[in-house]
Amino acid sequence: MDLTTIKNPDFLKKMSVKELEQLSEEIRQYLITKLSVTGGHIGPNLGVVELTIALHKIFDSPKDKFLWDVGHQSYVHKILTGRAGEFDTIRQYKGLCGFPKRDESEHDVWETGHSSTSLSAAMGMAIARDLQKTKAHIVPIIGDGALTGGMALEALNHIGHEKTDMTVILNDNEMSIAPNVGALHSILGRLRTAGKYNWVKEELEVLLRKVPAVGGKLAATAERVKDGLKYMVVSGMFFEDLGFTYLGPVDGHNYEELLETLHYAKKTKGPVLVHVITKKGKGYLPAESDKIGTWHGTGPYKIESGDFIKDKDTPVGWSALVSNTVLKIARKDNRIVAVTPAMPVGSKLEAFQKEFPDRMFDVGIAEQHATTMAAGLATQNMKPFLAIYSTFLQRAYDQVVHDICRQKLNVFIGIDRAGLVGADGETHQGVFDIAFLRHLPNLVLMMPKDENEGQHMVHTALTYEDGPIALRYPRGNGLGVPLDRELKTIPIGTWEVLKEGSDVTILTFGTTIPMALEAAQELEVRGINAQVVNARFIKPMDEEMLHSLFKTKQPILTVEEAILQGGFGSAVLEFAAEHGYYETKVDRMGIPDKFIEHGSVTKLLEEIGLTKEEMVNRVEKLATPEQKRLEVK
Repeated sequence: MDLTTIKNPDFLKKMSVKELEQLSEEIRQYLITKLSVTGGHIGPNLGVVELTIALHKIFDSPKDKFLWDVGHQSYVHKILTGRAGEFDTIRQYKGLCGFPKRDESEHDVWETGHSSTSLSAAMGMAIARDLQKTKAHIVPIIGDGALTGGMALEALNHIGHEKTDMTVILNDNEMSIAPNVGALHSILGRLRTAGKYNWVKEELEVLLRKVPAVGGKLAATAERVKDGLKYMVVSGMFFEDLGFTYLGPVDGHNYEELLETLHYAKKTKGPVLVHVITKKGKGYLPAESDKIGTWHGTGPYKIESGDFIKDKDTPVGWSALVSNTVLKIARKDNRIVAVTPAMPVGSKLEAFQKEFPDRMFDVGIAEQHATTMAAGLATQNMKPFLAIYSTFLQRAYDQVVHDICRQKLNVFIGIDRAGLVGADGETHQGVFDIAFLRHLPNLVLMMPKDENEGQHMVHTALTYEDGPIALRYPRGNGLGVPLDRELKTIPIGTWEVLKEGSDVTILTFGTTIPMALEAAQELEVRGINAQVVNARFIKPMDEEMLHSLFKTKQPILTVEEAILQGGFGSAVLEFAAEHGYYETKVDRMGIPDKFIEHGSVTKLLEEIGLTKEEMVNRVEKLATPEQKRLEVK
């Protein structure tokens, strides 16, 4: 069928299993074709085709509420709810979002991007339903990897305790972004082998009812026998002990099993957990064969071969540069260990893991645990490198404050994907970390101008002994600058002048330095001599240089690819106020007070006015006296 003609999922109600199977193949081919051009989360979506179709056939969205945990597996849901025609624009500027989006469709009832939130939100919706005395099935769909997030376990505990009517779908593909780790994964592994458990339990109950109950003693003994067999058949019935009716495991690609189980779950009172086994990447061999998460989310690729389409001769990626430098230093210092919350592939720690498997710890989707674990390591004279995306560090804020900074522990935090990340959009833009870290006592925060300075900052961080230190680095590739052979330490809190100038000073760091240098060149043509300073230490700032700058009363423009409120520019203004520098004009450029949606980084920078052209305009206003500007007009 023409998938672009789908308006809503009602048509599924009348379809036979054979027709559903045909539809599944059509959707898979559609996704493989479309995402080969745009890129996207292909592996997760190919794995949930049958599950998504079955859910929409049995339940009635949007009256019934589907909550997609993480949300990157919602592409099939988008197709079935009338958005197939927009897939040429997915994850592109002003196009279809790669995650559920409430203002995109009434069928998207919960926005996600970070994992482990669906169950808590579902509980809130279920409570509202019951208080308002309405009828709706609440159906969160959560992956096995997301269950390692403590928030998910807190919600399971509450749902089971309250005996809330809810159908939880556990999408168990044995893999999140990277192979899953931990005891919960082992529990699910045992459950996968116990498909006959429910049948055995029911047969035993029938048998026990036939035994003459001579007094309470025999009845109690019989109950213990039943419980004992339960734990013998399924080692530690985790979900039933939490108060859920456990159904499964179910083959997530078999419509007969799926539809029968979902129909039964829909009629069952109280919390139900349907354990569905799926194959990530199903239907496309390169994605199916992936064991390390390469096909979780991709750029464009060649359908026939599965080869990724990349620009030739691209410079080293920032994640690889940082992790490889950590590895280089770790060869000489056995105190260095690497810790990551489920991002060994994204943070390019595979080489470290291969060379030092006993010093590499992937704790799963558990950012809080990873952060405090790193703190614990530091108390024992180890040198932990905590590799974590900026957007995910938000989830561990209290641990950074309470466990790392307060105790002044030597943890090296690698803040990956700092700044705009582009296609993943507002849930993943790494623009808040400066604002939520800058005010923390004992913390050093820095960002390099290029790869060479980046490797020296890694060395600086791993040799620093006076508390926590964090390095911001962006998504994507470096500038292609040559790397020094020998690593060196950069003095903490020192900036460097990249271009001298006597009319105005541009203070910036990281990704906006090339833009500032280009703006300075254009300003030269316009008769304005702009100084460009690499303000590489966001905290502590170079106060000696700041004093000298403010004493000249030369106007200052601060530029940052981060949120303006509480950011670097705010720090410069605070410094001026603290020291009474009221005569110097200061202007700030950065991310405005709003969430930035998806699109190419270039397009997004243009939209918010963080460009060379705007920098030139701001500097001209700062450097040119107002009277002269009026005369020019």
